[in-house]
Amino acid sequence: MRYLATVLFFLGPILVFSQSDFVKAEKLFFQKKYTLAKPLFEDVLKDTPNHLKTLEYLGDIEGYAKSWDTAMLYYSKLKNLNPNDADYYYKYGGCLGMKAKESNKLKALGMIGEIKDSFEKAIQLNSNHIEARWALIELYLQLPGIVGGSERKAEKYANELLKISPVDGYLAKGRIDEYFERYKEAEKNYTKAMAIGGSKTTYQKLADLYKNKMNQPQKAKLLLETYQDKTKS
Repeated sequence: MRYLATVLFFLGPILVFSQSDFVKAEKLFFQKKYTLAKPLFEDVLKDTPNHLKTLEYLGDIEGYAKSWDTAMLYYSKLKNLNPNDADYYYKYGGCLGMKAKESNKLKALGMIGEIKDSFEKAIQLNSNHIEARWALIELYLQLPGIVGGSERKAEKYANELLKISPVDGYLAKGRIDEYFERYKEAEKNYTKAMAIGGSKTTYQKLADLYKNKMNQPQKAKLLLETYQDKTKS
């Protein structure tokens, strides 16, 4: 007990200092002052190298800066420290996907398997993971059929979203219809999402479809005005 008390006596100031830095850094992070938050988080990490939240914030900061390799190092460490957290796999897969997007085609092809595996692992760990399903939908839409692109697989995840979150499900179905230029079908699905959710995102999706794909800018304008009137009341 005396030994433990001695250790805590010496560690106490360090832990308090780290905690203070973490609180400051987290506040700056939420204010989107990432360049100010980053060195404070790095100081926390020097004292507590396996602090999960600090590692995640640093990964997020590097992601916002599009420093994909550095972000993946943080998320990779998080996966090793806590292999049961779905979000770590999702974020790792997202960074890998963005890196692939910016790489040459040959290099990108080599990353596809790990990207899919990361998102699928996130869903395996959290059966209600919405973002991972959205990521897989986009992946299967964007990939050429010869390397795994598939409308059928994209629809599979849209149907899963429909059960978990009807708004996301209809938005996803609308996204697929829009991608394949089935604009009338997309309109129906976005309208269903809007009727259920009523959020700015749902109104914006339908308005963008009218303006950019269906050549109906006036309809888009009226729709957004309806949303503004709704939020005022």
